[in-house]
Amino acid sequence: MSLLDPLFRQHLDRLDRRHTRRTLLPVRPEGAGRIRRGGRTLLNFSSNDYLGLASHPLLVERAGDWTRRWGAGATASRLVCGTLELHAEVEAKLARLKGTEAALLFNSGWQANAAVLPALFDRELLGVEAQVFTDRLNHASLHHGCAAAGVRQIRFRHNDLDHLETLLSQRTGEPGMRFIVTESVFSMDGDRADVPALAALAERHGAFLFLDEAHATGVLGPRGMGLAALGGGRVDLAMGTFSKALGGFGAYVAGSRELCDYLVNRCGGLIYATALPPAVLGAMDAALDLVPKLDAERARLQAMAERLRTALHGLGVATAGSSTQIVPAITGAEEDALALGRRLEERGILGIAIRPPTVPPGTSRLRFALSAAHTDADLETLVSAVADAWSRR
Repeated sequence: MSLLDPLFRQHLDRLDRRHTRRTLLPVRPEGAGRIRRGGRTLLNFSSNDYLGLASHPLLVERAGDWTRRWGAGATASRLVCGTLELHAEVEAKLARLKGTEAALLFNSGWQANAAVLPALFDRELLGVEAQVFTDRLNHASLHHGCAAAGVRQIRFRHNDLDHLETLLSQRTGEPGMRFIVTESVFSMDGDRADVPALAALAERHGAFLFLDEAHATGVLGPRGMGLAALGGGRVDLAMGTFSKALGGFGAYVAGSRELCDYLVNRCGGLIYATALPPAVLGAMDAALDLVPKLDAERARLQAMAERLRTALHGLGVATAGSSTQIVPAITGAEEDALALGRRLEERGILGIAIRPPTVPPGTSRLRFALSAAHTDADLETLVSAVADAWSRR
């Protein structure tokens, strides 16, 4: 028992009353868009394995091969002796695919955002506090990075570039380097930012554009390498992950050589973290070989998402601004989302309820994430189950 257990219990009780308490529920992958939980096999519509690569034989084989050849761990941080030749090879391959001068690997998307933003906003680098313009619905890791840097966020309405331009114009002439920080695909609404318009706006106002590509990497853009390529070279930094459509683990930053060299010298999340191990690097390398060749899978994924949105709209279910493989079914109240999730699980479908603070109050939802591993029959099963569960709400 710890000294704070009574306070922990009070907090957990409050969460119970609000229907916002989280618990960890172990699962076992069953392949082909399925998992096993609580003794049952469920169709999994909550995973970020958008291309079904998490169990792809090439990723599994190369992860094992690189472990046998290079060992289980990198043994140190990148700046000590943890930078294996493999790190440099994967980074070079990634930079070529992203069309940037350089790329740098990080241990996770959260770590990258939480550590890179403070390094960019460093007053020693900039001389004064940065002007940081952020989308209101940015991922928690982006908000955390801004808070860790001690900067005040100037938040614009979600995907409202007119509002962003107004805020930028109002601060013309004020001191401080300008940064626009946003996502290309938003993980809870499944909608996209207008990257070409963002890039043009950033250029007009002399702003550094930071684009989080976690949910676009592998799925959207030329060769599946994200939407940053649509920015015409005006995206200063693209962050993405290997832990979603690329089927493995880890994250990256892609940009100029000077940017990456600066982060090696100033970004605590890289300087003080043990380097990614060979198995993870092997899966990364294999995914980078596969993803550019998966245009047919990407097209089918988007077609399935459009069919699901159409079916949900026919039931009167709002899907926010979804235009990607992420399709939310908005319920509003937390207890309604939980009840809908339970009814779907009774039908053999995993659809996880997403509640505040992950989403704004009053917008609780089931977040359906489609995968190329799902069959047409799987999608029809989901649509039928949602129709039944929604009718019984």
